[in-house]
Amino acid sequence: MAAAQRPWTSVPRPVCWVLAACLLLQLGWRLAQQHAPAQARPLPAAPPAGVARLASLGEPLAMSKAMLLYLQSFEDQAGVSLPWRELDYDRLAGWLETAQTLDPRSQYALVAAGEVYAGVADPQRARRMLNFVAASFAADPRRRWPAMAQAVLVAKHQLHDLPLALGYARMLRRLATGPHVPPWVREMEAFILEDMDQLDGARLVIGGLLASGQINDPHELAFLARRLDELARKKAQAAP
Repeated sequence: MAAAQRPWTSVPRPVCWVLAACLLLQLGWRLAQQHAPAQARPLPAAPPAGVARLASLGEPLAMSKAMLLYLQSFEDQAGVSLPWRELDYDRLAGWLETAQTLDPRSQYALVAAGEVYAGVADPQRARRMLNFVAASFAADPRRRWPAMAQAVLVAKHQLHDLPLALGYARMLRRLATGPHVPPWVREMEAFILEDMDQLDGARLVIGGLLASGQINDPHELAFLARRLDELARKKAQAAP
């Protein structure tokens, strides 16, 4: 066995040079890695709902929560913190949509969209989240009206986009008609119309709510009646 071993001096000189070059390249690459600044990884595209459901092995609710936790932790990467405004919001909406499809009764994805990610200081990205909330609300208004009401407030107070807030409030009045929806949700449209100085429109909305029979609380009815009187008085004062 020992006779089969040859001294290292018998290795051909070109092979020694190649080995030395490889060693130097390896050392250089390691040093470059140590000194290179940490870079954030971009958010990958969300898996399709069918693929995620198959991968959940029969536990779609657990998979939904795992996906949302993955999103929450994505901003903290090795050596770098990724601001929300640098996320690809189309891909972010894809992750939220897939998570919601796996667990449609959960409000988790909607709360994250409307109250967390929509708070970014970028109107375009905030609108992308509000669009996601609006589309989700239309699919299940009985359960998802709280997120839509939050979207109205974000559009009005954060984006200062009254037409957008009015459109969302109008969807609320038309679709959120369940018995557990509080009256103020359906009254948001009238308040925004008043903010836009569309007093006739606000009076029409309040009058329609009173006539529809959807509001039965005596205090709420009295409040709306007072609002009608106030709108009529403002209308008269504004008349030339």
